[in-house]
Amino acid sequence: MTTSPSATLHPVIASVTQRIAERSLTLRSEYLNRIEQMRGRGPRRASLSCANQAHANAAMDSGSKIWLNQAQKPNIGIVTAYNDMLSAHQPYETYPQQIRAAALRFGATAQVAGAVPAMCDGVTQGRPGMELSLFSRDVIAQATAVALSHDAFDATLCLGICDKIVPGLLIGALAFGHLPTIFVPAGPMGSGLSNKEKAAVRERYAQGKASKEELLAAESAAYHSAGTCTFYGTANSNQMLLEAMGLHLPGAAFVHPSDPLRTVLTEAAVERVLQLTEASGNYTPIGQLVNEKTIVNAVIALLATGGSTNHTIHWIAVARAAGILIDWADFDELSSVIPLLTRVYPNGTADVNAFEDAGGPTFVMRELLAAGLMHADVMTVFGSQGLRGHTRRPSLDEGKLVWQALPEKSTDPAVVRNADEPFAATGGLRLLQGNLGRAIVKASAVPEEAWIVRAPAKVFESQDALVKAYQDGQLNMDFVAVVIFQGPQANGMPELHHFTPVLGSLMSAGFKVALVTDGRMSGASGKVPAALHVSPEVAQGGPLGKVRDGDLVELNVHSGELRALVDAAEWDARPVRELPADTTWGYGRDLFAAQRRVVTAPEKGASTLFID
Repeated sequence: MTTSPSATLHPVIASVTQRIAERSLTLRSEYLNRIEQMRGRGPRRASLSCANQAHANAAMDSGSKIWLNQAQKPNIGIVTAYNDMLSAHQPYETYPQQIRAAALRFGATAQVAGAVPAMCDGVTQGRPGMELSLFSRDVIAQATAVALSHDAFDATLCLGICDKIVPGLLIGALAFGHLPTIFVPAGPMGSGLSNKEKAAVRERYAQGKASKEELLAAESAAYHSAGTCTFYGTANSNQMLLEAMGLHLPGAAFVHPSDPLRTVLTEAAVERVLQLTEASGNYTPIGQLVNEKTIVNAVIALLATGGSTNHTIHWIAVARAAGILIDWADFDELSSVIPLLTRVYPNGTADVNAFEDAGGPTFVMRELLAAGLMHADVMTVFGSQGLRGHTRRPSLDEGKLVWQALPEKSTDPAVVRNADEPFAATGGLRLLQGNLGRAIVKASAVPEEAWIVRAPAKVFESQDALVKAYQDGQLNMDFVAVVIFQGPQANGMPELHHFTPVLGSLMSAGFKVALVTDGRMSGASGKVPAALHVSPEVAQGGPLGKVRDGDLVELNVHSGELRALVDAAEWDARPVRELPADTTWGYGRDLFAAQRRVVTAPEKGASTLFID
C-alpha cells in the first residue's frame, strides 16, 4: 500500500455523490423529517398502555417481565430470517436465546419482534418457485415493518444473510429509521468441493457426460454444512456491502458459525446497539447512518470485489427506502475509477474463506480508503472513527474481543490485492446501451477476449426452450441467446441459471456465445458475457422484443454498446412480440399478480413498494 491514510477523495466519487445528493434533496429531506418526528419520546415501552404492555410481556419469563414492566430499560427487537432449510440461516435458531441472555447482562431486554420469510434461490433455480424470489424481498421488508410496528423497541438486531433477505430487512429497518439497527451475520460454511470443480461437473452433466448421481455427489460436496454458500454470489456480496455501510461490527461477515469468535461478536452486537439508543447519549438511528455517502460506499465495495449484479437492483431499492435516488449511470461512472481488488468465484477460483484468509472486507476497505476511493467521514455502528474503524479484523485475546491491524501487503495476491496493484483498473460492472435498451454486464467475470460478441440471435421465450434447443443439437454455433419475457412484470424476473452450464459448455467447445435478457443472472454470473436486466422489459414493449432469429446482435463491453445490427427503418417498423398466455399460476404465483402489475423497472429497484 503506497497511498496515504488521508488521501483526498477521488473527484469522480465526490462528483457522483454530489449528483446523488442533489437529485435526492427533496425526498431525503422528507425522510429525515419523518425520523425527527419519531425521536424524543424516551423508552418505547413507556408509551404503551398497561393493556398493551401486558400483551407484549405475557409470554416472557418472570425475570424479564420485571425489567419489561419497568418500561425504563431499553428493549431490543429481534427480526429473524431463521429457517433450517437455508444453510446460511440455520445457525440463527439459537441466536434469540443468546441475545436475550446478553441483553439482560447489559441491563436491557430483547424479544423476537417477528420472523420474515427466507427462500433459497439454490433450491428454486429453474423451478416455478423462483418466480417469487425477487418479490420476496418486498414481502420481507413488509414483514419487518409488521414486526416493528408494535412500537415496543428501542433498537433492532436483524438476523439475515442471503439474497433477497438482507435487502428486504434493510428496507424494512429503514422504514423505522429512528431505531438504531445492527445486522448480525452467521458466517460461511467451510470450504468443500471447489467451485471450479463443481462447475466442471455441471458442464459435463449438461453434455450428457456425467450421471445424475455424479452431479448430486458434486453438489453435495460443495454445499455440505451450516453456513453461507462459499462462492461470492448475492448472499456474500450482501455481507461485503453491509460491512462497507458500517452496519456490521467490523470484520463480522465471514467468521464461521462454529467459531467461538462468532458467539462473542453476536454478544458484542447486543452491547453495541444498546450504546446507540436515544437514552445512551450516542443516538445513531439507521435512517441517519444510511445516507448518500454510505450508499456510494456500498456501490464502491460491490465494484471493487466484482459482486452480484442483483445489487444493481436491490441497492437502488435500499437507497430509495432512505430517500436517496441512484441509477445505473451512477454504478457505471463509479466503476470507471474503482479498481478490482479481488478474485473470488465466479470472478476467480477462490471462495469466500480464502477471501477472508487473505484479508477479506476489512483489507479491501482499508485499501480503498487509503487510495481516496471511499468516503471515510460517515457514521457507522462501531463508533466515532467513521469507516476507518472498520478496517481492522476481530479476534479473541484470552476470550476477549479485540480488533487487530492487517498486514500492509496482501497475504494472497491471487485472491486479494493492494490498491496500487489491482487485478483490473476498473470495477466489475458496466452499463450497456443501444437500440435494445439499457442493461448491466458483469465484466469482471468474463475473460476480456469475450468482451465483444457479434453473432446471429437465437430467440427463446423460456429457459426450458433454450435447454431443449441445446439438447436437440441446434446450438453448436456462434450465437447470441436472446431470452425474453423474463422481466419482473412478465414472470417476476427469476434468476436464469438453469441454462448456465449449457452456455458455458458451448464456450468451452470454442463457440462465441453471449446472453441478452430482460431477466436476471445475479451473483453466480460467470464466464458467459451476459447483458442482464434489459430495460424496458419486453412485457412493457421493450425493443428487445423486436429481435428475430438470425438478426446480428452486438454486445460490446469496451464501448458499452448493446444493439441489433438491423436497418433502422425495418427496426422501427417491427412489432414487439406479445406476452404469451399467462402461465404464472401454481406454486403461489397466483398471489403475486398485483405485484407483477405494479412493479417498477429494474433500474428503479424492481420495487412494489416505491412505485411513484
